[in-house]
Amino acid sequence: MQHTLKNIGTAFILSAILWSGCTEQSRELPKEEKFELTDTLIGRLKIDTVQGANNQTELNFSARITANEEKIARIYPMVSGYVQRVPVKLGDRVGKGQVLAVMTSAEMAGFDKEAISSSAELKNAQRSAKLAEDMYNSGLASARELEQANNELMVKLAEDKRNRTLLNLNGGNKNGIYTLKSPISGFIIEKNLTDNMQVRPDNSENLFTVADLSDVWAMLNIYESDIARVKEGDEVSITVLSYPDEVFKGKISKVYSMLNNESKVMNARVVIPNTAQLLKPGMMGRVQIAGRNNNSLPVVNADCLIFDNNRYFALVLDPVKKVRIQEVELSRKFENKAYISNGLRAGDRVIASKQLFLYDSLKP
Repeated sequence: MQHTLKNIGTAFILSAILWSGCTEQSRELPKEEKFELTDTLIGRLKIDTVQGANNQTELNFSARITANEEKIARIYPMVSGYVQRVPVKLGDRVGKGQVLAVMTSAEMAGFDKEAISSSAELKNAQRSAKLAEDMYNSGLASARELEQANNELMVKLAEDKRNRTLLNLNGGNKNGIYTLKSPISGFIIEKNLTDNMQVRPDNSENLFTVADLSDVWAMLNIYESDIARVKEGDEVSITVLSYPDEVFKGKISKVYSMLNNESKVMNARVVIPNTAQLLKPGMMGRVQIAGRNNNSLPVVNADCLIFDNNRYFALVLDPVKKVRIQEVELSRKFENKAYISNGLRAGDRVIASKQLFLYDSLKP
């Protein structure tokens, strides 16, 4: 009897344990809550709009700043000689007529002598002509003699004018002094003369180059693949390393229709106003051009795109404020702009902030 009661008790305990286990299994597990994008959250996000195609694209090129060749004076010596002094230095600003160098020259001494001689001969010819005229009026000289005296006067007058022009050319003075003066106002961008230097008669090198830098040229290097996108009149923006926060504006004034055999680039010229004299010849610049292309593609900020598994996606906000993941095909990417060939249209609104988090939360 006791054995039977013992078995019944054991069976009761096992039944209780099994019932308890079944009860635990029968309890429902908490369901995983699905992520929902609320209106409040959408209101805190940055939204960007896909822009329509305008057949333009920004092109980037390098450029070198040069002096305006139409406002440059290259100064050559008219005579040989010995340099006494050079009162200017490379980079100096000079005015029109300012002395650049002073030389002593045997040639100038010869010009001085000829000028003095021709002046004296002119005075003699003037007296002879006056005397011939008086004698002709008194009947003591013939018309032929008067004509000869006047012709001689004209010859001497021409010789004197020529010799004085040679003497005064570029500031020539007496005592064999030859003075070089700047023909324009500007900056000395080249200097090939020093004190005590000998200038030989066969010298073919310019001694100074003076440039008016009130405007300068930017010579662009255009790659062969971009030639069709650049035209005269295109507006450009130029920045240089020295002034990274300054943007200089200009327009392409000339496109040179030839390629450099070595670099395989074509040059274009931009005239840039330089009233503040910030741009200097020799500076390198970075140029942006709103060039033309043949693509009619919508464009969006590249930061709005998500790259996943070798594909691009965007989070598109539809009119009822529902967000969907949209796969897009990227045609071209330039700096922060992405040109879309498929998947987005002009006017589509895309999420431009927290998009990586939202993408991970919304993707299946």
